[in-house]
Amino acid sequence: MKSISILNKKASFEFSFLEKFVAGMVLSGTEIKSIRLGKANITDGFCVIFNDEILVRNIEISPYEKGTHYNHEPKRDRKLLLKRAEIRKLQNKMKDQGLTIVPIKLFISDEGWAKMEIALAKGKKLFDKRQDIKKRDTERETQRKLK
Repeated sequence: MKSISILNKKASFEFSFLEKFVAGMVLSGTEIKSIRLGKANITDGFCVIFNDEILVRNIEISPYEKGTHYNHEPKRDRKLLLKRAEIRKLQNKMKDQGLTIVPIKLFISDEGWAKMEIALAKGKKLFDKRQDIKKRDTERETQRKLK
């Protein structure tokens, strides 16, 4: 079985990650089938804490092609499964100004469960992004010189 890993490349450019967590997801049958086919997009997703639960919003899991009238809604809110202590920790840190929770990666674990890696993140300023681009370019140049 091939491994499925759907990345949010935009998140590392827009945010600096302070802390990462791996959470399970509550999904319906057709959603997990679509994820196993790699038909999901988490680029615009974000997480909210509501009633001591973490929900991920604005991620799109395409409808399953062979699904009937039991097919799922593509952009519905999905519950993430974290320990209560981790949720409280995130709630306390979210009180700080400018912090958010963003999905980084959606993957299938070795046991076959859908998992999502999320991060407590702080938005980058324009000069931080420029520094990242400069750093990446210098690393690329050194790799070329080594070859």
